[in-house]
Amino acid sequence: MKDPHTIIVKPVITEKSTFQVEKNNAYSFKVAKTANRIEIKEAVEKIFDVKVRKVNTVMQNGKRRRVGRSIGFTSAFKKAFVTLEPGYEIDLL
Repeated sequence: MKDPHTIIVKPVITEKSTFQVEKNNAYSFKVAKTANRIEIKEAVEKIFDVKVRKVNTVMQNGKRRRVGRSIGFTSAFKKAFVTLEPGYEIDLL
C-alpha cells in the first residue's frame, strides 16, 4: 500500500465544501491522480481515524490563465468527496 500522506495531498476548504460538511458530513480533498477509491478510503481512515461511508472522485481540468500576452493553464488535479459515517467528523482547522 502507498503512504497515506502521498495519496491525500490536501483538503479543499471552500464555502461550498464547508456547506457540504454541515449538510452531508462530506469532506473534499485533493488526491493523487493515480489513487483509486479504495486507496483514498483507506488513507482517510488511517490519517484521521474515522469510518468512511463512500468516496466519489472527479478529475478537475486545468483553468486557462493569462499573464501579460502569454496564455497558460493551471495544473489538472483529482478531487475526492469523502462521506463519513454518522457520528464521525474531521477537524480540518
